[in-house]
Amino acid sequence: MTTQPMNAKDTTNAFRFILSEAIRYWELRRIPYNLILATAVIAWVVFTWPHFRGSLSLESVTALLILAAIANILYCAAYVADLPMQYSSMRDAWLRWRWCLWLAGTLFALLLTNYWIADEIYPYATAPHFSP
Repeated sequence: MTTQPMNAKDTTNAFRFILSEAIRYWELRRIPYNLILATAVIAWVVFTWPHFRGSLSLESVTALLILAAIANILYCAAYVADLPMQYSSMRDAWLRWRWCLWLAGTLFALLLTNYWIADEIYPYATAPHFSP
């Protein structure tokens, strides 16, 4: 059996299908990814509340929004792995197991979030000083 080469239109349609499949899969999972990271940040603030009280300002909220944007840009790295795997001969297995990439990436982002807060933010946060 001979296979005929794909023409440009078939290649374009295949790419559109694979890209839309990737977007549909990854963008639905961006919401829990962000919720998990937000929960970690909120937990740090709540469980160490007196320590962070003096550091809450417009400047710190701006930095937090920038870090959230960076986390979402890094989330897009999933596409770098997903698109080539969908073109590979292992596509069917990949579609069944790509949740592992989401889980590993989310856990890595959670680890980085906690590290960043514990090492770069928490030591420099200033608790309010009360004078008697």
